[in-house]
Amino acid sequence: MERRKFLINTALTAGSLSFLGNKSLAAILAAPDYKLTPLRNNVGIFTEQGGTIIWMVNKEGIVCVDAEFPDPATHLISELKKKSDKPFQWLINTHHHGDHTSGNISFKGLVKNVAAHANSLTNQKASAAKQKSEDKQLYPDITYTTNWKVKVGDEQISAHYFGPGHTNGDSFIHFENANVVHCGDQVFNRMYPYIDRSAGASCRNWIVALESAQKQFNKDTIFVYGHAFDPVKVTGTIDDLKAMQNFMEKLVAFVDSSIKAGKTKEQILSATAIPGVTDWQGDGIQRGLTAAYEELTA
Repeated sequence: MERRKFLINTALTAGSLSFLGNKSLAAILAAPDYKLTPLRNNVGIFTEQGGTIIWMVNKEGIVCVDAEFPDPATHLISELKKKSDKPFQWLINTHHHGDHTSGNISFKGLVKNVAAHANSLTNQKASAAKQKSEDKQLYPDITYTTNWKVKVGDEQISAHYFGPGHTNGDSFIHFENANVVHCGDQVFNRMYPYIDRSAGASCRNWIVALESAQKQFNKDTIFVYGHAFDPVKVTGTIDDLKAMQNFMEKLVAFVDSSIKAGKTKEQILSATAIPGVTDWQGDGIQRGLTAAYEELTA
């Protein structure tokens, strides 16, 4: 859905619809709201509404990382069943936020196991209790506190936890043989991030986590991001992790120097740009400024 909106809006903004035939425009408008995109080996991504999903299909079964919302998850399940009659072995959550886990419920009675970091499970339960939506959850039944690994057919899947960042329960999920990594919301590609302090986020350790990820993975790795300013750029290279790390470093440095210079919270939040950051776009700069200010003054 977001990708189609982006294409249409881009065409409108560029005044290029006049160059599109009626059939071409009709094809865009009639296209499914969701898309499955193969990446490498038997691993690909699914995009519709919410955080990007990774799927894998092989001779032993099906694995999904994240689940968006119930309707998109149902679309994904239907498409994967067309690809394979093998069982859904694992659903893995990168973290607890609803745009990544609300669709878990669509896998109920279908997937054998759901895995996530222990803090992600705690956060998901707390969020569901607050929203009174406990009956709409499928919680992880397998949790870990540092790293975790499972083999499904010819693919080795590992989860890596490098400490708090976007929340205190975010994992990088690595399909080792395909060398594809889901970064979850540890990477908002060129898009101002949401930093969930209520769920243990840390701007300072987010920098450390991204540095650790760059050491763990390599230049041949295909990285998948929870979100991107350009919806079609939810995959990329290690350079995007470096760029995200640079953003977080510059964010913390700017807020820290502003505090030491005696600026008030209101003055800091009035900033419309962060020095040294030129490639982050969109709305939401105040989210990061607020989170960094609260963390540095706690």
